[in-house]
Amino acid sequence: MPENSRPMEEILRTIRDRKIEVVRFWLTDVLGRLKGFNISVGELERGLSEGIMFDGSSVEGFVRIEESDLVAFPDPTTFRVLPEGVGSVPTAILICDIKYPDGRPFESDPRGVLRRNLEKARAMGYEYYVGPELEFFYFPSESDPTPLDRGGYFDIMPLNQASAARKDAVLALMSMGFRVEASHHEVAHSQHEIDFRYSDALSMADLLQVAKVIIKEKARAHGLFASFMPKPVFGINGSGMHVHQSLFSGGENAFYSDSDPYNLSDVAKGFIAGLLAHAREITAVTNQWINSYKRLVVGYEAPVYICWGRKNRSALVRVPAFKKGRASSCRAEYRAPDPACNPYLAFSVMLAAGLAGIKNKYPLPEPVEEDIYRLPDEVKREYGIDALPDSLYSAIEVMEKSEVVREALGPELFAKYLANKREEWERYRIQVTDYEIREYLPNL
Repeated sequence: MPENSRPMEEILRTIRDRKIEVVRFWLTDVLGRLKGFNISVGELERGLSEGIMFDGSSVEGFVRIEESDLVAFPDPTTFRVLPEGVGSVPTAILICDIKYPDGRPFESDPRGVLRRNLEKARAMGYEYYVGPELEFFYFPSESDPTPLDRGGYFDIMPLNQASAARKDAVLALMSMGFRVEASHHEVAHSQHEIDFRYSDALSMADLLQVAKVIIKEKARAHGLFASFMPKPVFGINGSGMHVHQSLFSGGENAFYSDSDPYNLSDVAKGFIAGLLAHAREITAVTNQWINSYKRLVVGYEAPVYICWGRKNRSALVRVPAFKKGRASSCRAEYRAPDPACNPYLAFSVMLAAGLAGIKNKYPLPEPVEEDIYRLPDEVKREYGIDALPDSLYSAIEVMEKSEVVREALGPELFAKYLANKREEWERYRIQVTDYEIREYLPNL
């Protein structure tokens, strides 16, 4: 049982001891947006044992109106008490799995999708661990993306609203039992990062959903707005969510090898090769918004080219250095995802791509340690370096043909996801932008 698990009796005792007045049941829609409802403490015991019925037709990507009934079943291992100041009264949360009224898992539940992919990994003898670096911006308000400082990477500045908000968010997350490794100012003005200690992928996806709420709430308490938009400000770096990942087997890191010059096992090489081979196919999930592709451009430290390296931060996949004797730290860092992705689905497709590389014994290309952004096109072609899709439309077109992604998401969610993204692209395509007005109206 995970260390944060709470049997029903312990949950009810904590509710009494902490004088909790409201319990929130949270779930995630297809696009990664957190949904939920409150129940009274008196209804909690029934909710824990039977779940709570809700209208699934009102949640994006779930069901049609004529088949609307779904049940939110809280996972007791996710029980947390929200820190003081988050909520008007003492409040606890539980994250839910979604089922049909007859008890069958709902196939389009993002959390259930990740569960299915983790079971596939277990069938191969592996547990999937991830450690994300969550980047975000602080702004004066949701309608004013003006940077609050001129700081840069690791800058130590006088305590201001943003650094105080980040400190409070970290303390709040730690008070809830989450393991924060580090936090700091990032490269861009007003950009910050919180890094989480690696954990199993399901727990980490839950944590990311909770962390976004806490970060936003603590920002609001300081009169600020926290944004996970991938590229909110033109001309400076966007926000990514680099995901460090590894497979463990029998309690040992299956990525590590003593004998390999890179300390990578055949399992690690296959996994990385799978990420590279299917990178274009999974990008519509790891980078799911129109705005995501304003970040994935040359010149702003975001990965564009599909290759791997060890010290090379222009590569899509990096194998970070680790101290001798720390085999558990051997990992692959996938640098494409952004913080606005649905973490359940993003972890699912990355895992599926890596497992495909292991199962099918994909060969791992040689690492590229040069600055890929500066390589001439003919050299990139010589190295066989392809590029990620450059728009959501391109990413959708590639994903549509991917059997790896179809199998990872399941045919129902795969179809719903593509339909939603096509609709988003169509809404964007017909807009008349400020750029067009500025460039064309005076001259045409």
